[in-house]
Amino acid sequence: MADQWLFKSETYDNCNCAMNCGCQFNLPSTHGYCQSAFVGNIVEGHFNDTPLAGLNWAALYKWPGEIKDGNGRRQIVIDERADEAQRIALETIISGESCEPLSNLFSVFASTCSEFCETLFLPIDLEADLERRTARVEIPGVMRSSGRPMINEFNGQPFHIALARPSGSFEFTYAEIGLGTTSVTADMEMAFEDSWAHFCVHHFNQDGLVRERSRLTAWLGA
Repeated sequence: MADQWLFKSETYDNCNCAMNCGCQFNLPSTHGYCQSAFVGNIVEGHFNDTPLAGLNWAALYKWPGEIKDGNGRRQIVIDERADEAQRIALETIISGESCEPLSNLFSVFASTCSEFCETLFLPIDLEADLERRTARVEIPGVMRSSGRPMINEFNGQPFHIALARPSGSFEFTYAEIGLGTTSVTADMEMAFEDSWAHFCVHHFNQDGLVRERSRLTAWLGA
């Protein structure tokens, strides 16, 4: 692989499925079609010699049926603060290019899309606390979203549930689970309320998913 890169993002994802998202449990989607919005902040990253840390990004996906059946639509949004080299680098990574085929989320999803909307360069206002399972997103003219933990109906406290993927995942090794409400306009119009949300670290390089324990799993101990 000619390009050497690292993409380590703290990411909030909200999709239209219920609390048993088919992507994570190898099940059909809740409604027979899939819509999803990923938004993240790169905490560590580079593309060859181009630094990427500190930049925000979003990837919006919409499929008319199950993801495996294809015919999806995708739009990438890149932090307007990125310079030209960073824009090219992030678009390359999030497009699923310059990596082993089907080795990460972006490459797999790109293989199921037939329509690719114009990449946008906009301010991405993201506030996310992965441990607390909260998020707020605003991309002017494109997207608004909020994430929250599920609430325990017996005591009114946040319900703590997480998902570990020791193997077989092309997305993450561990994620905190909550609920999200999202509205997307323009090219990728879609909306879902109080549906599946997960909060994770996307840790990829040119070879695929990097299986390294993230700070999210600190409570597990050694």
